[in-house]
Amino acid sequence: MVLKVIEATQAKSGTTILIDNDPYTVRTNDISKTGKHGSSKCRIEAIGIFNSKKKVIAVNGGEKFDVPLVEKNKAQVLSVSSTTASVMDLESYETIDLEFKEDIKSDLAPEKQVEYWNIEGKKLIMRVL
Repeated sequence: MVLKVIEATQAKSGTTILIDNDPYTVRTNDISKTGKHGSSKCRIEAIGIFNSKKKVIAVNGGEKFDVPLVEKNKAQVLSVSSTTASVMDLESYETIDLEFKEDIKSDLAPEKQVEYWNIEGKKLIMRVL
């Protein structure tokens, strides 16, 4: 569910936007001034939330971006495999299998609590609490 729409000039560092229907976190946004022949331009550098890929795009200042709703939930780890962890949501008590960021794999263990994000129906464990 998309919460709101912003223009490229409003995409500040730390803002989550959708680029090619994938959520990215804006790292930098260099805005050039409005010139004699048109609108301002933005050079946005963003990092993918799910794929950790860096993307640099240059767009008009008036270009619109969707800002997705980021649901942050807490869960308890039940078991860990090589690419996923089975967790129990601490509010609904449902058991779900979630992928996790590679850099937190060593910290994941049964009984630990984690924070997972739900963006546009995609879920990912972001950090160990």
